[in-house]
Amino acid sequence: METMKLQKQVKTSAMLDPKIVLPAIRAAVAKLDPRLMIKNPVMFVIEVVAALTTVIFLRNLAMGGEGLAFTFQIILWLWFTVLFANFAEAVAEGRGKAQAESLKKTRTESKAKLLEGPGKSYRLVSGTTLKVGDIVLVEAGDNIPSDGEVIEGVASVNEAAITGESAPVIRESGGDRSAVTGGTQVLSDWIRVRITAAQGSTFIDRMIRLVEGAERQKTPNEIALNILLAGLTIIFVFATVTIPSYAAYAGGSISVVVLVALFVTLIPTTIGALLSAIGIAGMDRLVRFNVLAMSGRAVEAAGDVDTLLLDKTGTITLGNRQATAFRPVRGVTEQELADAAQLASLADETPEGRSIVVLAKEKYGIRGRDMKELNATFIPFTAQTRMSGIDAGSLSVRKGAVDAILTHVDGGGAVRTVASGSAVRALQSGVMSEAGREIQAISDEIAKAGGTPLAVARDGKLLGVVHLKDIVKGGIRERFAELRRMGIRTVMITGDNPMTAAAIAAEAGVDDFLAQATPEDKLKLIRDEQAKGKLVAMCGDGTNDAPALAQADVGVAMNTGTQAAREAGNMVDLDSNPTKLIEVVEIGKQLLMTRGALTTFSIANDVAKYFAIIPAMFLAFYPQLEVLNVMHLASPQSAILSAIIFNALIIIALIPLALKGVAYRAVGAGALLRRNLLIYGLGGIIVPFIGIKAIDLAVAALGLA
Repeated sequence: METMKLQKQVKTSAMLDPKIVLPAIRAAVAKLDPRLMIKNPVMFVIEVVAALTTVIFLRNLAMGGEGLAFTFQIILWLWFTVLFANFAEAVAEGRGKAQAESLKKTRTESKAKLLEGPGKSYRLVSGTTLKVGDIVLVEAGDNIPSDGEVIEGVASVNEAAITGESAPVIRESGGDRSAVTGGTQVLSDWIRVRITAAQGSTFIDRMIRLVEGAERQKTPNEIALNILLAGLTIIFVFATVTIPSYAAYAGGSISVVVLVALFVTLIPTTIGALLSAIGIAGMDRLVRFNVLAMSGRAVEAAGDVDTLLLDKTGTITLGNRQATAFRPVRGVTEQELADAAQLASLADETPEGRSIVVLAKEKYGIRGRDMKELNATFIPFTAQTRMSGIDAGSLSVRKGAVDAILTHVDGGGAVRTVASGSAVRALQSGVMSEAGREIQAISDEIAKAGGTPLAVARDGKLLGVVHLKDIVKGGIRERFAELRRMGIRTVMITGDNPMTAAAIAAEAGVDDFLAQATPEDKLKLIRDEQAKGKLVAMCGDGTNDAPALAQADVGVAMNTGTQAAREAGNMVDLDSNPTKLIEVVEIGKQLLMTRGALTTFSIANDVAKYFAIIPAMFLAFYPQLEVLNVMHLASPQSAILSAIIFNALIIIALIPLALKGVAYRAVGAGALLRRNLLIYGLGGIIVPFIGIKAIDLAVAALGLA
């Protein structure tokens, strides 16, 4: 969270760092290619008319025409207008490219231990030669050569190069924590990794392309705004074409260069120039929060999300059940139960087994013992027995499912043959021992609280139950409350039974939950919400979440999740923090608010320029317009030159705002519109009057027109 706060405090001056600005200047010139400019209709039209007036100037220069100095200044500022627009986009892209350079450093040439058989026999090969399906061995100190899935083993992995977080993470085979990313480093133990990405299409390669903006797509709203701007441009084309006839009617004439200048100052050049920069900057702000968006469309959709669906395991909870308490039966101490449970778990490498060892050590100071010294034999868990344990001489300890342990126990009372949990419940006091009934009561209590009971027995005697619990991520309840205040409904999706799901949903603070959900159920829920006209966001990390992530308007895949989930989503959260959707939504809303604010300013700006320039231009033809000439510009030529200079400079002045974005405020649409009209609408009217008049005074003083 502290990292996020620091990222929010990025200064505007840092956005215009010389390391970004200088390459952006070169890129602005390169973007003059008409094949690139045509993607922005407004600026493409300005480039066309700038080229046209340049040809006219060169013709007049060769023929010795009049007013060449004035014409040259107009042409110069026309080209500056186009270049400044390209510069705004290049600066936004440049920030992403600067971040991409740091990512490229993670793609160092590395050697891979390509396995040649079922054992650990391998040969060293170049990481760039690996193919999809190859299996490599990665040991402590090795870099993972490419994206893949862990198929055997468990290891601690340093993913700081990808996520920026220094704390290592556990990657293991099976479950939703099996995906590994090329360029990360194994810190301990070893894993076998099956390569899942071809060279050039790894996760880091995709990250680099994304932050460089190479795959950015226009959003529907942005396309609609482009159509509006193109429409306004066409309207002003016809309006400008009719001006010479009015001048001729009054007995005068207006040059093509002046008409072009007038046209450029009246069309919505400001928002047209900054539109791409606003969208790219929105994606860039997400990158600063360690979230990668596959397109601008995803960022914009995030700003209008109504419903957020979250997979429970690994998203709301930590992903593995953890031992939280030892619940002994009467006559047995917690210390005694903890000691037996830890002993049975010493060789258990599952997350649950490791958590039992840790809890016994932390709560009761019981340290692990060496199984060799005990001359012990570990009994592994199987689907048939549904329990595991340890035999050491005459000592025998078992832990596992409650009904399995009750079945196993012989003496101390109780049960010789029980087929299932339901059969256990059917046994009454005449058959089940007192300890058995107590075990069952504790187990029912744990289940109702949303936990998982794990019974423990030693030498045929029931000792008690270990309470395993899905650990809800810290601070998540407060974050969900914040989402609720933003008008976003949260729904937890899980495969758990309704009782467990309800308990975890209540602890996490979500608005609703869907229990025993299959991938088809998740997909149906999203489609039902979308059929109601709602935009849906989905956070998930498992392969079973992939269809839902693909269907959702905003699919945020956790970086700790499987490759399938990361491929299906249109965003990837490198920190695997589902509540970060709050920041994602804020950035999406900020993008929309920034575009709305600058569009309001641009339209008001054009209106102001219209009333500032037209009276001065036609005063010689129609003296009656004197009453409208409130700015008292020096001359028609000065009015035109001042307006076109202002038109170019205002683009540069607004680049920091376009990149930084308008400050997000949780207000309604009506209040937002009033704020835009008051600040950006009124500002868009006042600023041109002040700016054009100031430039006019300078132009007149320097004798430029």
